[in-house]
Amino acid sequence: MSTLTLPQPDFMQDEELRMFADAAQRFFSRAAPPVRVQQWINDGQVEREFWTEVGEAGFLGVSLPEEYGGPGGDFRHDIVLCETCARLGLDGFAITLHNVIVAPYIQLHGTEEQKQRWLPKLVSGERVCAIAMSEPGAGSDLQAIRTTALKDGDGYRINGSKTFISNGQIADFIVVVAKTDPSKGARGVSLLVVETDKVEGFRRGNKLDKIGHEAQDTSELFFDDVYVPAENLLGGVEGKGFFQLMAELPRERLIIAVNSVIAMEKAINWTLDYTKDRKAFGQSVFEFQNTQFQLAACKAKAVVARTFVNDCIEKACNGTLDNDTSAIAKMWVTDTEWEIMDACLQLHGGYGYVNEFPIAKQWKNSRIQRIYGGSNEIMKVLIARGL
Repeated sequence: MSTLTLPQPDFMQDEELRMFADAAQRFFSRAAPPVRVQQWINDGQVEREFWTEVGEAGFLGVSLPEEYGGPGGDFRHDIVLCETCARLGLDGFAITLHNVIVAPYIQLHGTEEQKQRWLPKLVSGERVCAIAMSEPGAGSDLQAIRTTALKDGDGYRINGSKTFISNGQIADFIVVVAKTDPSKGARGVSLLVVETDKVEGFRRGNKLDKIGHEAQDTSELFFDDVYVPAENLLGGVEGKGFFQLMAELPRERLIIAVNSVIAMEKAINWTLDYTKDRKAFGQSVFEFQNTQFQLAACKAKAVVARTFVNDCIEKACNGTLDNDTSAIAKMWVTDTEWEIMDACLQLHGGYGYVNEFPIAKQWKNSRIQRIYGGSNEIMKVLIARGL
């Protein structure tokens, strides 16, 4: 087995973090062996019980403070978990959605009462998260959403539909992006939390049949006059939703880039193994100069990408990762991932197109990287604004 290893973040020299990484590796290897992951693929989703297991093991909400039930870790611990699950191929288990995206919305933007009420349940796995942004007519353009949450007595009535929602079939804690004042554009957008077992009018639609990430349930959601109390308005003030979203998107885009560099590393190692073993015209495929040049180019791109991502991680940890840099990371690293993935599949020849080979699965999974988290075309728009 080839073991090309890309440069690790500097913080992995920390003994405590290495021990945490070892513990995570042992737990997920034991709790999610290949046979269980295959069952997720067959079912099109991760079973609800697994979230409880992970919560009991202490790997949910790892960066949350102790006063909210968390272990008091930080973003570095989330990065370790992200990389561990990516290396083990736990594609359907959306731990980064739970730990890095939704939980920080509550921690950083919620009222003290909301933090006390919700965060311990996210840590334990009693609640599983989703965030409902995209709609059938509004993807990357969040200002175009049509879902409304209009005042009704001491609460809000939510009406609208969402699509491409990760964890849509099992999530019972959904942060909904809606317009509390449609006349104000971005300043009329708010985030409201729907606890699905406490409301009427909420429906789960189709689990979408995708070309990759078969174990990740991605669904349609419908809100038909769903009533939530005013205390479920995140932060307690209307019109803050768009700015809350923008504040947390840099870390979400960075996590996508982190997953990309792990995918690059895995693809190159699989291809090294395959080309050294596969014979053609009396020699291994690896011995052909074209193969060596292709893989050399892949390694060079992957090392550059990993080095840049490591710098972004350091910035995220010290609070200096800005929107422009995170957009560059998301765009360039995912574009580079696709270049490497396509080159590695090509070097597998016909076998690269066979689902039995891991490169085929990874190739399919990698395609979405340039779309979600804001399409790469939108990333270019954001980068251009800073020119």
